[in-house]
Amino acid sequence: MIGEEEIIGIFPSKIGSLLKDRLNKEQVYEIRIKIGKPILVYSKHGESIINYISTKEDMKSIMQKISNYSLYAYEEDIRQGFITIKGGHRIGIAGECVMEKGEVKTIRNISSVNIRICREVIGCSNKVMKYIVSAYKVYNTIIISPPKCGKTTILRDIARNISSGMPSLGIAGKKVAVIDERSEIGACYFGIPQSDLGIRTDVLDNCLKREGLIMAIRSLSPEVLICDEIGTRGDIEALIMAFNSGVNIITTIHGFTIEDLYKRRVLCDLLDNEILERVIILSNRNGIGTIENVYSIKGGENMCLN
Repeated sequence: MIGEEEIIGIFPSKIGSLLKDRLNKEQVYEIRIKIGKPILVYSKHGESIINYISTKEDMKSIMQKISNYSLYAYEEDIRQGFITIKGGHRIGIAGECVMEKGEVKTIRNISSVNIRICREVIGCSNKVMKYIVSAYKVYNTIIISPPKCGKTTILRDIARNISSGMPSLGIAGKKVAVIDERSEIGACYFGIPQSDLGIRTDVLDNCLKREGLIMAIRSLSPEVLICDEIGTRGDIEALIMAFNSGVNIITTIHGFTIEDLYKRRVLCDLLDNEILERVIILSNRNGIGTIENVYSIKGGENMCLN
């Protein structure tokens, strides 16, 4: 994880000086900068507005710094709409999309950036581990969460706990493969995870889930596969293939309650074949990462009553 000083380093000096105290004193998780608009900062206290109007020169400086003064080297990242910098911090990019054969070739005339600050919370999954892992088994688990409630943060920490083991619960470490389609779980920088995912974890960074799940099964011999935000038929087919290969799965979807799981037609095969065993419900009721409930699919009971 890089410090706030290095995050400040991607901004022009004027913007950096305006953000420095806030980054040092608050748990900032998102900064939005748009040409001709004030700066928006999001922290555990909510949204705040910094009354500084960003210029084209500011945006040019930011893009030069996050690309190490070589936008060409980051062409593929820009085409996907984001650049991940050291420390796993992801810079989302918006502007004029250049299309070619029905696909985005690149983004030019960049007008806004969204800096999502990657924060590890070691141990945030400890209290749910006893529900999803036993001494000999990892239960196939799905995390349901609205946006910005910490599902990726807790998924990351689950990977760490499963990979390194938890002697306090009698859990031995297992081989884990993380399919990190958007470089959010491992927060890789030049292929190296900046987050602690445990000692037995392999990461396929910037890899489509379907292809990555199949690649991992064939080449990395994982005992557990972890990926974020499933949703397509291809994702589900690959997860079923993993299950049929004897590999356990832990994944996430956007939602609010366990009922949202049954409303998704694409998830029917996972439910009908009784592949999923545990459901974790997250919210931000008591802060980001609040664990509302843990359900056992087969029994239908709430295992974690609050």
